[in-house]
Amino acid sequence: MSIYKLSNLIRARFPLIYITTFEEDRVTKFIKSVVTDVKQVKFAREVFFWTQTSGLYNDSTKKFVSDTTCPCKMLDYINKYDKDAVFIVYDFHVNFGPKNRTPDYNVIRKIRDIIPELKLGSIRKTIFFIAPELLIPESLQKEITIYDFPLPTLKEIRGKFDSMLAQNKNVEADMTEEEKDKLCKAALGLTLQEAESAFALAMVNDGRIDIKDLPVIMEEKVQVIKKTGILEFIKSDYTIKDIGGLDNLKSWLLKRNNSWSESARKYCIPAPKGVLVTGVPGCGKSLTAKAMSTIWQLPLLKLDFGKVFSGLVGSSEENMRRALATAEAVAPSILWIDEIEKGLSGLGSNGDSGVSTRIFGQFLTWMQEKEAPVFVIATANNISGLPPELLRKGRFDEIFFVDLPTLEERKEIFKLHLERRLKDKEVASEVIGIKNLCTELAKMTEGFIGSEIEQVVVSSLCDAFFEQRALKFEDLTKNISTTVPLSMTQREQILALRAWANVRAVSATKTASMKQYAREIDSDNVAASRGGRTLDF
Repeated sequence: MSIYKLSNLIRARFPLIYITTFEEDRVTKFIKSVVTDVKQVKFAREVFFWTQTSGLYNDSTKKFVSDTTCPCKMLDYINKYDKDAVFIVYDFHVNFGPKNRTPDYNVIRKIRDIIPELKLGSIRKTIFFIAPELLIPESLQKEITIYDFPLPTLKEIRGKFDSMLAQNKNVEADMTEEEKDKLCKAALGLTLQEAESAFALAMVNDGRIDIKDLPVIMEEKVQVIKKTGILEFIKSDYTIKDIGGLDNLKSWLLKRNNSWSESARKYCIPAPKGVLVTGVPGCGKSLTAKAMSTIWQLPLLKLDFGKVFSGLVGSSEENMRRALATAEAVAPSILWIDEIEKGLSGLGSNGDSGVSTRIFGQFLTWMQEKEAPVFVIATANNISGLPPELLRKGRFDEIFFVDLPTLEERKEIFKLHLERRLKDKEVASEVIGIKNLCTELAKMTEGFIGSEIEQVVVSSLCDAFFEQRALKFEDLTKNISTTVPLSMTQREQILALRAWANVRAVSATKTASMKQYAREIDSDNVAASRGGRTLDF
């Protein structure tokens, strides 16, 4: 954290400094270490603490100042105090009108009255507002300075971990120094108290702590995510083997695994920013996002734009800020935005007084400037609803286009779903011996999307279950014949999507498969417009 930045703010006579944090003890120790160091602030200052329940407390004399629980009387005391000092004020934001509460205008006016004395008086005095949420009245926005207090560093978390081991000598900790660092790195993004709680829980589980306790640390991160109410933690068991086809996209993701790690630094590889996956609905876009969490072994967070927008003025922007801050807090992580075009549907309209535009601008700026290793994977079905500034280079590392599955991909999808469900030998007895089963089914399902193929298998198994018999090849062919694929019902939209992707996106499918698809398709020249540049991996 920047000690010099805070000391410069104090020396420059910034009157009001606002720090948003839940870690009161940690931020208090930090402020005290700065203001009592003459090398940092030139003139040492006394330290006062204030809460509305106890009033002002002088840390030098270890005594409370009488009759200062009232905010206005406390401000009066600060104004008249004749020694250099800093005043650390806790939870003062309740006077600024949180949620539907009316602001205390007498308190706000009193603050404005004493600002000239804080800035220009001969006595050096600074007020610190410490609160768990950021809330600044409009009339004080030009006077209050926000100081970003970062979460604990790896060194701080490791220090807490070592001190806990020293205090609990009966706890076994058969770990190498590298394993200890790995466990502490997993706690990055937690407050010091949250990290301490996670370590304590791991210790009391079995009286020992080792690298196997990583899931305990991750569960504490899940709690942090749940508390936001905006982000959703997605637990996924899908692997790369569960994705049929999309070899270009899978290869791209595999090559960038661990690119945020220490070992990648000697290659000077920047952490990947994200990808936009667009294309035909039901062809594996969301499945890819879920499988990424397993492939990269990172937490998957789903951002719902609907939860960001709130009825209270200004709260939508705060919701987005809090959601993005949480994603950074648990980094490295994956932030998934499903069907992003729907979340941005109100962009540019006058109905929301520009809230959508501000939220979108906030999100774009964060994507461009973020330094934390948060990988954004956004999926979209209707690219015409996406603003052009989202699609330019620098926002996403790449834009992938997912088209209708090729013959080889359909074979792979059939194989995946049949193997996953035909676990009972009696149920599979009629089809298990049919040679080239998946090949025949793939040929019969030209134009089917992945979810339609899955539904063919599920419906066929339902037919077999209803009659209490084994699955038959005829069950599959019958359900294929009664399915009207999306490629027919939305043919014009798919053709338009391909035309857009032909010059703007990278195909998620291998080049060889694309060429094969072009040969097998009918005379409508659908394949000729099959979109997506191809990358040779």
